[in-house]
Amino acid sequence: MKFARYFRLTFAACFAALASLAYAEPLKILHVMSYGADWSWTQDQLRGFREGLGISDITLRVVELDAKHNSPEQIKAAAKEAIDMIEAWKPDLVYTSDDVVQTEVAVKFINSKIPFVYSGVNKEHKDYGFDKASNITGVLEREHFIGTLNLLREIKPSSHLRLAIVLDDDPTWVGVANRIRADLATRSDVEVVEWLQPKTFEEYKTAMLALQGKVDAVGLLGVFLFKKPDGKFADYEEVLHWTADNSKLIDFSFWDTRIERGTLLAVTVSGVEQGLLAGRMARRILVDKVAPSSIAPEPTAKGRPMISLARARKLGLSINSGVLLNAEVLTRFAWGP
Repeated sequence: MKFARYFRLTFAACFAALASLAYAEPLKILHVMSYGADWSWTQDQLRGFREGLGISDITLRVVELDAKHNSPEQIKAAAKEAIDMIEAWKPDLVYTSDDVVQTEVAVKFINSKIPFVYSGVNKEHKDYGFDKASNITGVLEREHFIGTLNLLREIKPSSHLRLAIVLDDDPTWVGVANRIRADLATRSDVEVVEWLQPKTFEEYKTAMLALQGKVDAVGLLGVFLFKKPDGKFADYEEVLHWTADNSKLIDFSFWDTRIERGTLLAVTVSGVEQGLLAGRMARRILVDKVAPSSIAPEPTAKGRPMISLARARKLGLSINSGVLLNAEVLTRFAWGP
């Protein structure tokens, strides 16, 4: 009897030690990015995710779809690399950022045993079928359109604003445009009189020059997929640099990377806040053992007013000091003085 009891205690101690060793192994996290790792928006999301996760001992692998630069065939190839890695490596969790990767990768793992957490998603959770998934949740990206309009009015008071909105062919902008239209339907003090979707950089230039004096402001949303004569896409910094040099219109967007590159104002969606909330969701799944389907998808609520003082000077605008004190102010363009 004493021997049996000793055996049971020894076996239990060994089992506990083995379990402890297994738990102590680094967690395997795969981050599949819709865009490139060199883009600050993607970097901010990953930085926020790691902070929200709060676990330093992880093995992190990254696959970039780089959808802003790659061809459809290259995106598919990168997605296959991610899919193959998930199936072979079997990560403890997959973190997917922005919309392209949801279509190319995440939807193929609905109801798999591997949990997925996303951030930066413009479509609705149900648009990908994630409402029927036991293993997927995440953070929705919702632009601060009304907040941005309010900031615009502080700089250019007007009882009725006439806007133009610029988009490219990225399907991301479909959801953004629909939400803007929904907001506009509740207001009579603002209207979008032009929805522009140029195919080439030259078409963009022509459209922007034609807008001068016809609207109060222009929203620069999709500025990534304008082709140049050599067939390549114009870099968005090149597009915004040209705009700052050639347009006299007040311009706005919803992301800090645009203000850094010459757009006048935004109440921005923070990539860090997006990643931070996603990381906290991932921690609940991995540490607290909460089922992903029990964590409701949600947007980040915190917006950050930003103003490019460099752009304001080029436009000849004098901005009230009270407005500047309540915003993050950038005094230089990303490309120089």
